[in-house]
Amino acid sequence: MATTAKKTVTAAPPENLTALADRYGSDKGSTKHRYTELYHMLFHPYRKLPITFLEMGLLIGGPEHGASADRETKDLPSIRMWLEFFPKAKIIGLDVSDFAWFTHDRFTFHRCDMDDRANIDAAAAAMPALDIIIDDASHASHHQQNGFLSLWPKLAPGGLYIIEDLRWQPEAYEKPGLTKTADLFRSFSEKRQFSHSDPATEAAFNVLGDQISGCFLFQVRYDKARKDQVAVIHKR
Repeated sequence: MATTAKKTVTAAPPENLTALADRYGSDKGSTKHRYTELYHMLFHPYRKLPITFLEMGLLIGGPEHGASADRETKDLPSIRMWLEFFPKAKIIGLDVSDFAWFTHDRFTFHRCDMDDRANIDAAAAAMPALDIIIDDASHASHHQQNGFLSLWPKLAPGGLYIIEDLRWQPEAYEKPGLTKTADLFRSFSEKRQFSHSDPATEAAFNVLGDQISGCFLFQVRYDKARKDQVAVIHKR
């Protein structure tokens, strides 16, 4: 009697994060920054877990580029990407512009001005513990540093805090003489001690030093001859 061999059907692997970024039009993908090459590796273990994920800065072209904070917003490329990449995650968005029009049962939005530390603290107080934080907001050094000091305490042990676009600071916001965020984290990476032009800020960061298990800086498009571009900080 003839027998029929059984065919094994193999499910297609989930879409790579870079492919998702390119499909949704995020500048984190292959067309510009290539952050997703790093993020796919870092975030893959979290992909099917019910994590809480925060991204600050949701669409290019805000006040750091001369537009009004009250500009009209019509898309959320990276938030759409994260919602698909993390099918069980709660995604939180934070921005100085209004994205409250976007509704999804796993998305929460907070409008917040990174120039106002009290405003950031209030937004942080309304959030649950966070597993991953990405700062892609204005890129002004003091905004990045305000965000870290206010939101690091919300990061769960073992969590990741990522700061993007370290090489560029907007003229509209950047304070002359202030230590750049790339230099701040480079000092910690090299010496396990933060160095800052402002003693109070330096002290505030050094209080957190023992909670950091790893601090890594990657250059523009991963070319070691270029400037620091993204920092990844891991919490003990």
